[in-house]
Amino acid sequence: MTGFTVIRDTTPAAEIPRGAVVAMGNFDGVHLGHRAVIDAALRMGRAHGKPAFALTFEPHPRTFFSPNSPQFRLSDEANKLRLLAGTGLAGAVVMTFDKSRAGTSAQDFIHHDLIGRLGVSGIAVGYDFHFGKGRAGSPSLLVSEGPRLGIEIDVQAHVDIEERPVSSSAIRMALAEGQIDEAAAMLGGPWFVSGEVIHGEKRGRNLGYPTANIRLDKNCSLKHGIYAVRVGRGAERFDGVASFGRRPTFDNGAPLLEVFLFDFKGDLYGSVLDVAFIAFIRDELKFDSIDALIRQMDDDSAKARERLAAAPDAFPKLGVVG
Repeated sequence: MTGFTVIRDTTPAAEIPRGAVVAMGNFDGVHLGHRAVIDAALRMGRAHGKPAFALTFEPHPRTFFSPNSPQFRLSDEANKLRLLAGTGLAGAVVMTFDKSRAGTSAQDFIHHDLIGRLGVSGIAVGYDFHFGKGRAGSPSLLVSEGPRLGIEIDVQAHVDIEERPVSSSAIRMALAEGQIDEAAAMLGGPWFVSGEVIHGEKRGRNLGYPTANIRLDKNCSLKHGIYAVRVGRGAERFDGVASFGRRPTFDNGAPLLEVFLFDFKGDLYGSVLDVAFIAFIRDELKFDSIDALIRQMDDDSAKARERLAAAPDAFPKLGVVG
């Protein structure tokens, strides 16, 4: 088996490697706490001479249970898989989280899904991971069932940074406050988004700052402001400065990510870019004149270049899926 294999509910049983080890979790953001669980699965896989997979759920169970509550996801499904592919895992098992899955008892999940369908030989989980109907499945249930079923179980404690537990919700909060360094410390690398470059109002071009515009998920609660960013287009990397917000000087419209790439010439329309947020520079402001705005953009660019020069290798470690 080569590359990073994705196993879904529709994958024929004959194509599923028996005896694999799984790291179970939702893995939103694939942060340091998740990586501890993944590392435990990789160690177990090596000891068993078996491949290690992430086992995750899509859509995120929170979205299923609270469809009307906005869910700021740190990584969509595609980027979650790319992050998982960058960890050294052999692949991912992506289970569809729907009414049927939500109604499956923890025991049925263990016996039917983990043992019957996947034939797992080991499971790594975080201390707070729950599964099965009513969240009845817990790390302690796995620990008690494991020996009887001949499955090795590894439960990872929380990972702390400066005595604060790393969690997806703590990272969301940091991003909402513009605490980019704090989010990156918990993620183990910069937070990033991906999107297709769309046509905008072309104002940046007239200001001497042509931007690549990307519409982010409507639930993205990243703080509005100006950021130093590193942008990936395939294997290429570009440094730049970006604005995320409503453009109060012009129209106060829907939030938009506008990225200006330094020293770049060319057409980006239709390209899919990965935008990694390296530093927060300032809040979004309304300017009284275009000249004042341009002077501020010159200053923002200088600050962004400085921050990027201080972090020359900062970019998420992404693998290739498939």
